[in-house]
Amino acid sequence: MNINREDAWHLLNEYTKSESLLKHAMAVEAAVRGYARTFGEDEEAWGVVALLHDFDYERWPTAEDHPFRGCEILREKGYPEWVMRAILSHADYSGVPRESRLEKTLWACDELAGFITAASLVRPSKSVLDLEPKSVMKRMKDKAFARAVNRDDLRRSADVLGLPLEEHIANVIAFMRERADALGLRGTM
Repeated sequence: MNINREDAWHLLNEYTKSESLLKHAMAVEAAVRGYARTFGEDEEAWGVVALLHDFDYERWPTAEDHPFRGCEILREKGYPEWVMRAILSHADYSGVPRESRLEKTLWACDELAGFITAASLVRPSKSVLDLEPKSVMKRMKDKAFARAVNRDDLRRSADVLGLPLEEHIANVIAFMRERADALGLRGTM
């Protein structure tokens, strides 16, 4: 099967109608693509995995179904097993350990991209373009801010990539800045 963004985008939009979930998928895609470039990996393939990692979530948001239902659909469509494995590994409860660089990167970018989006939207500019890693680090200390995001997971995500947390945050911010318009994060900049 030829893995390409256009097909993945159509599939994502078939199952996901929420603008915030679509933007989340694109934010994770931007981050994972950025790391693919950094690591010398296949940016298109990694981007497709990131774009599709939650495509089933809106229809099947429970731990019993997500991401299992989505992987069944991908398998029926002929996606390779490594795609499903990476998507399964992003959910701690799936029982699929993160082993490959792609699997670790997807997990490391998923929650952080959402947290960076939230940190951008509460800025006066509502923009990722003037967001700095120190601001994100400060927000992480505020337990009331984006309280559903596990701070330990954010810290472990950098460890999984072998990076200091502030560097990982800076990387994801930079990767998301490349797509600020599509992500709705240009704000007033």
